[in-house]
This record gives sequence, C-alpha cells and structure tokens, in this order.
Amino acid sequence: MLKSRVVVSGDYRGALCYIAAMGILNGKNIVLGLSGGIACYKAAELCRALVKAGANVQVVMTEAASAFITPVTLQALSGQAVYMSQWDARQDNNMAHINLTRSADAILVAPASADFMAKLLHGRADDLLSLACLARPIERVPLLLAPAMNREMWAHPATQRNVAQLRADGCTVLGVGQGDQACGEVGDGRMLEADELLHTLEAFFAPKVLLGRRVLVNAGPTYEAIDPVRGITNRSSGKMGFAIARAAADAGAMVTLVAGPVALPTPHGVQRIDVVSAEQMHAAVMAQAALADVFVAAAAVADWRVDQAAGQKIKKEVGAAPPALRFLENPDILAEVAASERARSGHLFCVGFAAESENLLAHAQAKRARKNVPLLVGNIGPDTFGQDDNALLLVDEHGHRELARASKADLARELIHDLAHRLASKTP
Repeated sequence: MLKSRVVVSGDYRGALCYIAAMGILNGKNIVLGLSGGIACYKAAELCRALVKAGANVQVVMTEAASAFITPVTLQALSGQAVYMSQWDARQDNNMAHINLTRSADAILVAPASADFMAKLLHGRADDLLSLACLARPIERVPLLLAPAMNREMWAHPATQRNVAQLRADGCTVLGVGQGDQACGEVGDGRMLEADELLHTLEAFFAPKVLLGRRVLVNAGPTYEAIDPVRGITNRSSGKMGFAIARAAADAGAMVTLVAGPVALPTPHGVQRIDVVSAEQMHAAVMAQAALADVFVAAAAVADWRVDQAAGQKIKKEVGAAPPALRFLENPDILAEVAASERARSGHLFCVGFAAESENLLAHAQAKRARKNVPLLVGNIGPDTFGQDDNALLLVDEHGHRELARASKADLARELIHDLAHRLASKTP
C-alpha cells in the first residue's frame, strides 16, 4: 500500500482526467450480432466478457445462429431480451432494426459468416441483423465484423473481394485466427477468441492520444546464467510492461516491446523482440532507441551477472564448499538511454521504473535524480509481482502522484494518458 502524501502540480490538474478509469467499454451500448456458425459458442464467452467490462450488450441473432446456440443462453449472459425477428412486436413501432441501433455505440457481428458478409456487401436486408447493420447511422455507429468460416471459404476469391469491399465501405473487418477447425481441417478462418475480440473492441474505442508516436518498452526479468541449468533472475512477471505496450498500441502508437523470458502473449499490434540476458536486452534497446519517441523502462533488469558462466552443470560435492562466483555489473540500460543525444535534446522521453520493498517515495526520487529521467514510476515489488493489479507512484521534478491500486491494464492506460499530456506540453 502506498502511504505517501499526494502532491499534484498545476500542470496535471484536469489534464490527467482518466476517461477509462472504469474501463474503456464501461457504459458503451454494444449490439452483439450472431450469424450462423459453430463459432457462436465463443459469442457466449464474448458476451459475458463485454458485460464484465461494463458494456450494455444487446444481442441480435439470425435464425441460423439459433441452430448453434439458444437465445436463452445469450439472454442470461447479457441480461437483456434477445432479438431475432424483424417482425418482433415488442417494440412499440415494430421497428426493432431502427430502435436497436439509434442508441448503439457499435455493432459487433461475431461470428460473421461468409454468407452474412456477402449479404452486407450487396445491401441485402432480409433478417433483423442485416436490417440493423444497413439501417444504422453509418457516420456514428461503427460496424465491426469478426469472420468465422472454413479455411477454403476464407481463402476463396469471392470472400476476399467481399472483405476488401466491406472495408472500403467503412466496415472494420477483423482478422481471423489460425488452427484446428470444427470440420477437422487446419488453417485460417477461425473466429478470434473472446479475449482477443474484447481487446480489439477496447482498442477501437481507445482515444488515439499517441497516434504517430514510436514507443519502446522493455519488460519482464532478465536471466543471468551461472551454468546451463542455473541462473540469477527475479520475480518480475512482465505483466505491467506488457500492459503498457498494449495501452500504447491501443492509443495509436507504433510499439516495440523488448521482452525478457516470460510466458505472456504478444499484445495485438506490437512488435516483440525476445531476449534473455541483460546484455541482450541492452543491445536490443539501444538499437531501437534511435527510432523511438518514448522509452518506458519497465523491465526488472538484473544488476549483476556471473563473470564466467560454467559450460557444464556445477556439481555439488558432499562436504565441499559452494563454488565462489565472481560478479560483474550489467549495463545500466535506462541511464545510458537517458544520457543519449536524442534524450538530452528532448527528442526521446524516458520513463523509469523502480520496484522497491520499502521507502518507495525516497528511493523513487533518488533513482529519478540518479538516472536523470523526467518521470519515474515506482511500486512495491513484493505487493505486485505476478499479480494482475498494482499501485503506482509517479515522481517528477514537480512532485509525486499516486495511482491507486487497480488492474495493470487500467493503470497502463492511465500512464499512457499521462505520457500523452507530457508529450503534448512539450510540442511547440
């Protein structure tokens, strides 16, 4: 728990109002459309995830979709009655296709079958879902399609022409997954997983406050070998750094992530470079820093490495003393980047991280001065390693500000908005 008193400079007041404090999708009205396909089972999980993210979900299904999943299931998960028929009399004016779209923030069709996309392309509207897509106010209600079909259907020239034209017409046609298919074949065409679709929708709505910026993030631990089976590392999971990379990409930035040895999926739209040791991370970061506008040093880089790692496993001998290890100091990646010409000239904004176990404010202030960076983000390491939430302390030359404990995804988005404000204030 952070116990430091909050000090907020005048530059921060109002400008750092975090619009996603309750989640980007909180309060959004999402029409979730289901067309026919076995991937309808994923729509159930997606519906639940959208509701948990705070969205109001109105499900509209085609008759074909109801052959794969029941409306009762979607009604239970969404908490709202499901609509299927264009002749549904529950609306006072019998115009469900109009009423359901006027208050919508977006329509997401998942799954979108090959047949349904072909129908949309030609403006056909012979069921409620296609009617709603056609009748939506196109200038303010975006239409997102999550294709789902057999690999041959996806690769067919007709489908690819339809996808290209739908995109040209202003629809957002999402990518497809690759792998095992219900028919027993393997290839492209699977609908994206529910968590991928949730993240994609969050990214779609995220303000593009870093559009055009190049952001470099390092994340995770490093591993310094002692011998082929032992090494020195730390408890960093990389989750905070990965969340920052994702939030930066969602905000429109071109993101490169230099990742230590962690078992985390690459955030969508992020270029990833995997490394193991501190020296490897140093080489990768220094090569990428020459192109970056922002460097976020979120990695927990080992301070020392063994001078000479043994070529074979060091065997324990009964009664013998443990081997004497000689250590060398690893490169200080953040300090070196901060001392570069691009950083000193103001073309590269550097953000440091400090994982402490006590006296967070004092240590964070000292580290910021020592590394000579404009912003230092501190946290109590043992309280957050491996977890999905965190609490942060932002320290700069004007004072410090606490970000209360929240999910790492939410904190990452708030940090990105903070950075965007700082960068905007430096722009002539």
